[in-house]
Amino acid sequence: MAARQRNIAVSEFFLKNRHLLGFDSPHKAILTTVKEAVDNALDACEEASILPDICVEIMHRGDDRYLVAVEDNGPGIVDEQIARIFGKLLYGSKFHQLRQSRGQQGMGISAAGMYGQLTTGRPMRILSRIESEKRASEMLISIDTSKNRPDIHSKRKVAWRRRHGTRVEVELEGHYTRGQHSVEMYLKQTAIANPHVTLRCVDPGGKTRVFRRSTDALPPLPRPIKPHPHGVELGRLIQMLHDTPSRTLKRFLEDDFSRVGTTTARRIIERTSGRLSERSNPRRIAHARATQLHRAIRHTRVSAPRTDCIVPIGEKRLLEGLRKELDADFFLVITRPPSVYGGNPFQVEIGIAWGRSGGLALAVDAKGRIRRKHKKAKGAQHAEHADQAAHLLRFANRVPLLYQQSACAITKAVAQTNWRAYGLKQPKGALPIAPMVIFAHVASVWVPFTSESKEAVAPLPEISRELVLALQEAGRQLAAHIRRDNRLEHEYEKRAYIESYLPHVGLALQDILELSDRERNRTVARLDIILHRSRKS
Repeated sequence: MAARQRNIAVSEFFLKNRHLLGFDSPHKAILTTVKEAVDNALDACEEASILPDICVEIMHRGDDRYLVAVEDNGPGIVDEQIARIFGKLLYGSKFHQLRQSRGQQGMGISAAGMYGQLTTGRPMRILSRIESEKRASEMLISIDTSKNRPDIHSKRKVAWRRRHGTRVEVELEGHYTRGQHSVEMYLKQTAIANPHVTLRCVDPGGKTRVFRRSTDALPPLPRPIKPHPHGVELGRLIQMLHDTPSRTLKRFLEDDFSRVGTTTARRIIERTSGRLSERSNPRRIAHARATQLHRAIRHTRVSAPRTDCIVPIGEKRLLEGLRKELDADFFLVITRPPSVYGGNPFQVEIGIAWGRSGGLALAVDAKGRIRRKHKKAKGAQHAEHADQAAHLLRFANRVPLLYQQSACAITKAVAQTNWRAYGLKQPKGALPIAPMVIFAHVASVWVPFTSESKEAVAPLPEISRELVLALQEAGRQLAAHIRRDNRLEHEYEKRAYIESYLPHVGLALQDILELSDRERNRTVARLDIILHRSRKS
């Protein structure tokens, strides 16, 4: 038995458990590949202060094989890093930084290449050029799964039309689908949450759709922060004590944590009841003393962490994205103040697009706009009595979440909100019945996803509470709009009755009073004045 024991490379583990990364079915394979490549492209462009211009091409290779290509105008990648970025799992620059970003774990795009390698045996083709180079670098890369390292099949310099950027090509087995879980819908939702991006999509039939940017203003770059003391667990604290370059405990607390100054550090040390001093060597603190230090940190009040490490979409930009991509009659956006869970800052944004057409079904037309499918009301039926559930668009760090909706904290918060109090129908424990789209976004330095595939947000109490508060505020504003709309509709109905019966009233008065022609004309003129004032009001 001992002879059979051996190390397992992380790439070999995920090769056999690829469902953990979102490659659990051919239907999701193409979408997950596009998602990971687009997320990386957006992060690279924004960090380099470049307005993103991204093209997605999906080409059918026969049977169930597709070639997925994603090309961007980002800063490009230097030759020494290309192989490691695309040919090694858990290799990246964002895992140890506490700031908002789409990618975090360094697995997404390399996992897509590994899936293509598994299903078709073909390596990834990478084409990248930085601005200082005259020619682009082309590499064919696969992953040595037994050692989790890149295997370079070929490498050469080629001419490329772009001055700088990266193109990633992955050939894989998959099923190209349309509808709510399609590449098209993912790009549409990405355009809503990122109004500064231009996205082009070429489907297997050769049809091109363009989602153009509505603003040339890039979002501000989030600034990284140090760990907050209230978000550090005991095991991590012990590791930080052993790894710190600080020579004293006081300097360790001040240099390795955010929001810890001289006064706060002294208060923490005082709470250890004299077992530790300011000059204690952090690397020599034993487990028992580290436990006391951790307890002291938990019982010491520390200011909330900085919030410039997260950058929400913003009410103005979110309204631009919603109006650009959705066809609705009324829009509203709610942005909650930043909050904290486990020492990690986060912020919640809610948007609502309301339509009174009897239903707001999401469908992409030939021009790439989501159009509203009108449902004809029967008799006097109004839009709010339509039998269609509201559409929920979930986002985390500006990235659409298309799967595992029922397991997500966002869905649970929407279902938990009492929409009946705002004049809407709502089955118990379900989304409201209404012609509207609900947009929900959670921005955080570390989004607590339920799995590595990043498809659902974990229902932590702090996040759920902020979501419910934002939804309740949006519900109150929506209810005021619905009441105002109903009041105007009622006034228009009364005005229509007056316009219909006023001529008959005039004729009847003429017959009753037996007015002369001159008096009749005068009476009709007065009635016309009354009708004109009614219309004007």
